[in-house]
Amino acid sequence: MHQLSPQMQAFIKSSCQNKTHMKLTVGTLIDGERTIQVFNDTGEIPNNNDVYEIGSITKTFTTSLLAKYVYEGKMSLDDSISRYVDGLGDGYYPTLLRLATHQAGYGYLPATIKDGIKMILLAPLLGSRNGGIMPDGLKVDETRMKKLLLENKKEDKDYPWAYSNFGMGLLGYAIGQVSGKGYFDTMDEFLAQELNMPNSYTRTNPNKNLHGYNKKNKDIGNWDFGNTIMASAGDISATAEDMLQYAELHMNETMPYLSLTHQKHTTVRKGLSCSGLAWIMMGDNNQIIMHNGGTGAFDSLLMIDKQKKVAYVVLSNYLINAGKLFKTVLDDLKKF
Repeated sequence: MHQLSPQMQAFIKSSCQNKTHMKLTVGTLIDGERTIQVFNDTGEIPNNNDVYEIGSITKTFTTSLLAKYVYEGKMSLDDSISRYVDGLGDGYYPTLLRLATHQAGYGYLPATIKDGIKMILLAPLLGSRNGGIMPDGLKVDETRMKKLLLENKKEDKDYPWAYSNFGMGLLGYAIGQVSGKGYFDTMDEFLAQELNMPNSYTRTNPNKNLHGYNKKNKDIGNWDFGNTIMASAGDISATAEDMLQYAELHMNETMPYLSLTHQKHTTVRKGLSCSGLAWIMMGDNNQIIMHNGGTGAFDSLLMIDKQKKVAYVVLSNYLINAGKLFKTVLDDLKKF
């Protein structure tokens, strides 16, 4: 069993303090050996294979499935999103590549002027994520999706990297159109049959998912994406065991199409990181790929060093210090 570093142990202890319903799971994959440890405010506890919301790590699943369809000739990264969305008419709309690499020119959340005013007015009342309330910007049905595309016209160019949930939502919608089954059924099939992740699924299941808690130890349940097209930006639920399975597939590029998601397309932070298809990549040879996630009360991180054959997954049903977690895991990877 891999021994967690003193720094990671200190992070776990401080993160669990005064959180009476905490389940913080840390999984490692080192040279093919998987270790999973679970912690609460009393220390280490048995692993019950709990299901967590993984938030925006979902984006890497969306682009993995996109890469599969590209590999099979069903889609092209050069396709315009207008090929998959009826009723947009003539004119330029972003390519799948620009959507998958956050270079399409869309912001964090899609918004009309009315939406923007509403978010500004409500922000002080809702806080960032502490209330557990899903932002209206993530509640986009097909009608609103088309309206947003028509009202937020873009130029035919690579925009500077800007993280966009809307862009990933559009990719999930396009994938569902190609499969003919919609995003949810298509992704569930991909998880179970292609990736061999039997305990992972889209949406949340109140009988299976861990509930999330706020800083006052109040149960705030789970996010429900419903039928929003934004689900493909953050709706997957998974266990640590399944996430280590996923990490191993990407680490070894077991399916040839996965390598497509690891190719550099744009700079995120000059000299520090760049972007593949959804993945943030770091290291001298971009050998470290990572993504984090956060929903109403959940935080998550997946970091993989393909060269050293090491991966970490961290899942929490409380909000934790995501920046400190990132630094702690990255520092641990450098020691191998």
